[in-house]
Amino acid sequence: MLKNVPLFIGLRYLRAKRRNQFISFVSGFSLLGMALGVMALIVVLSVMNGFDRELKKRILSVVPHGFVEGVRPLTDWRLLSDQIDRHPSIRASAPYIEGFGLVGYETGVQGVQLQGILPETEARVSVIEEHMLLGSSHDLREGEFGIVLGNLLARYLGITLGDKVVVTLPDLDITPAGIFPRMKRFTVVGVFQVGAQVDQNLAMIHLRDAQRLFRYGTTVQGLHVRVGDIYEAGLVMQALGEQLTSDQPVTLKDWSQTQGSLFQAVKMEKTVIGVLLMIIVAVAAFNIVSSLVLMVADKRSDIAVLRTIGLSARQVMAVFVVQGTAVGLIGIVVGALAGSLLALTIGELVGWVENVLGIHMFDPSVYFISHLPSLWLPMDVAVICTVAVLLSVLATLYPAYRAARIEPAEALRYE
Repeated sequence: MLKNVPLFIGLRYLRAKRRNQFISFVSGFSLLGMALGVMALIVVLSVMNGFDRELKKRILSVVPHGFVEGVRPLTDWRLLSDQIDRHPSIRASAPYIEGFGLVGYETGVQGVQLQGILPETEARVSVIEEHMLLGSSHDLREGEFGIVLGNLLARYLGITLGDKVVVTLPDLDITPAGIFPRMKRFTVVGVFQVGAQVDQNLAMIHLRDAQRLFRYGTTVQGLHVRVGDIYEAGLVMQALGEQLTSDQPVTLKDWSQTQGSLFQAVKMEKTVIGVLLMIIVAVAAFNIVSSLVLMVADKRSDIAVLRTIGLSARQVMAVFVVQGTAVGLIGIVVGALAGSLLALTIGELVGWVENVLGIHMFDPSVYFISHLPSLWLPMDVAVICTVAVLLSVLATLYPAYRAARIEPAEALRYE
């Protein structure tokens, strides 16, 4: 029976009216602060998870899953492509030539990543053809010098189908008239929009035209590879490298080596913001310390009576640990429920506010994402609640220790 006394008294103190209303205010403020801190953490991390998901979905749907690049230009790329396609975890491969240049029009000049592709094979490893706004990548034909641009790039330069653009390479031609940069006029045959950075800096031309432009002859730079599971791309490319028997020396990379720094930055940002927002929970825990210190001072005579009827110092300490932890737990439960509900509905809620006020938080003409994404993860909620509970328990230790040190004779001397 005595083992349950600290639990009973601690919970009883939680419900009892205070002689000092200020103590009740501080306790309520502690509970509210804990609830708000937990709710804010869940909502913010869910929104960041949503942005991370959108980023991965948009970028990883466009970039190749893997790259097989020749140490020197690949001469017999078809034989190498056949070997790659026979791997059970690989869906398709396609040749490419890649370089950088400037795309110029009457309204200005923009730096781009030029990519030479075979439209019929590139469609098997990329989804750009599914996101064409104007024209088609299949309109890229050998010798016609057509070009496909991203929507943001086309809009920035004021380009539409049929317009002529000038592509300038960081390479020089020596002619009798002097030294000039390499330039070629292309016709816009397509505009795509995938909702990612490639809309602004990617331009595609036919592989044969790229071979002439970059002086590759009949060779190619490498092969784009598409795997069955994009998150297994690293293991698949490693296994592929062990199986290739081509006489042409190649290097193999996967998307995590070309785009991994971006996603690592997003992950680091989520961690930093989570730690910073945890300060709100820590402040609420300090409020628990304050409320319990005041409670101990208010209950000195009660503590002395409890000690005289047989409660040990450890049991008195447990009384205030129970009380402070209960305040924290109630705040955590309220915050977790409210935060989870808000995280699951925040997209619709923001959309409703936009419709009512007639505003757009994310202007589609400026941002890649036109809505507020949110992804609620149970693991995030579990980690947040666990840390909050630990902080609540730690916050009770000092006041509880102070209560256990109270001597009955001293406390009852002036009663």
